[in-house]
Amino acid sequence: MSNSPIADLSYRHYDGPLSGVSKRWWSIAKMTMQVATKRRGFWGWSLFSAWWFFILLAVFWFADNVLGNLTGSAGGANAFLQQIKWKDQFVHGYSYSQMILMVVTLMIGVGSIANDNRANALLVYLSKPCSRFDYVFGKWLGVFILISLVSFVPMMVFWLYGYMSFQQYGFWKDAPWLFLKLALVSICSGALHASLGLAVSSLFNQGRLAGATYAGIYFMSYILTQVMSGFNASSTFQKTPTPAIVRQLFYGSIDGIQIGLSKLIIGTNGSPLFPGMGPGGGGGGRRRNGPQIDVDQWIIGAPNASWIVPVFFVLVIGGFAVAYSRIKAVEVVG
Repeated sequence: MSNSPIADLSYRHYDGPLSGVSKRWWSIAKMTMQVATKRRGFWGWSLFSAWWFFILLAVFWFADNVLGNLTGSAGGANAFLQQIKWKDQFVHGYSYSQMILMVVTLMIGVGSIANDNRANALLVYLSKPCSRFDYVFGKWLGVFILISLVSFVPMMVFWLYGYMSFQQYGFWKDAPWLFLKLALVSICSGALHASLGLAVSSLFNQGRLAGATYAGIYFMSYILTQVMSGFNASSTFQKTPTPAIVRQLFYGSIDGIQIGLSKLIIGTNGSPLFPGMGPGGGGGGRRRNGPQIDVDQWIIGAPNASWIVPVFFVLVIGGFAVAYSRIKAVEVVG
């Protein structure tokens, strides 16, 4: 909360009444959210996280209105929209927001406990009537709510547009109750970033070091995802089977875990961005002057739930436990 040592030590001699001690964690959560939402950068990066959904809105508005008018009928637009796999569009938009969600986490969560350590503020927080659980859970809840909303709001805006505009193209029929699944997807992102971010934050006394460490962990694991993607692409072009472990390790990163869970929750193995796109371009999987490409192999399907779901819960619960174990009221004198 603060970047300087606490000067007011009047709390040491306070012996007055302690009232309103219920839901103390909610007071800390509200303070965490208030501090975060006062930063202009938070709103800027949150808006930027929806950049792919803005593109989708423009593309589908053009296909539905302009393209239909140019052709004199809705035939052209219908041919395009009828091939759209709507739920996959949410997976694409969610995937493209992953790195920006990490930046938002750096901004609002990773420095949270570290800066309190630096300011010796834990002594104040953990004096009566606030417990270690109140402090850690309050911090966790504040970050969790904000990250979940940053992830969920753009998807819901696009979902409302699709629900009101594309019912005739199977928007609801192909993915009923999709909005509930999108809410669960966003909750997973909020929980993962909150737990990992606070765990890293609790290990440092400076927010910048904590942020650099969390970003390093994120990008190091992201490299694994990119390497596995390269192996899969190479196997696809060579028309050799991709080892199953490669396709599973593709999701072995902070970024990949969230994308893998989104595919499991929404119920899809993924598809090209738009009809006709992919390694073969408009040829439906056939490369120019080359052999036909198996699009199903090119796109890495959903991971096996038997490992990714336990890993997710281990990271969420383990991250919270690390932060909890590191919180101690230590007063630095001198």
